[in-house]
Amino acid sequence: MDIEGRIAFSVVSRSEQDAVAEMPVQAGILNPFGTVHAGAMLWFADVTATALVLGGQNATEGMKGFPLAINLNANLLGNQRDGVLRAVSTFVRKGRSVSVVRTAVYGGERLLADVTTSHVLSG
Repeated sequence: MDIEGRIAFSVVSRSEQDAVAEMPVQAGILNPFGTVHAGAMLWFADVTATALVLGGQNATEGMKGFPLAINLNANLLGNQRDGVLRAVSTFVRKGRSVSVVRTAVYGGERLLADVTTSHVLSG
């Protein structure tokens, strides 16, 4: 069985307090039921959280200090078939070596996922 997909999203803003990203719902991220695949939603949340921890830096291959995810806890509360998803990441704890981030993924005003990730800075 061959499966193919494509995830595309943009970080639209980031500050010291939060990072916001948007992802259009498109064919490449849908599950067989026609709703967003849970893995695509989690990836979206994780990358938005990583953007927050990175601050103003952009990720580069092999960079020192990349915030590796070491834990992820997700509550999937809803889903949708079209439109745009929005992820909002905020710090629960901003540490020097480990940070914890809460990311809420919305479809319009509806909360679809509540995701908490822990990130350790790579050496």
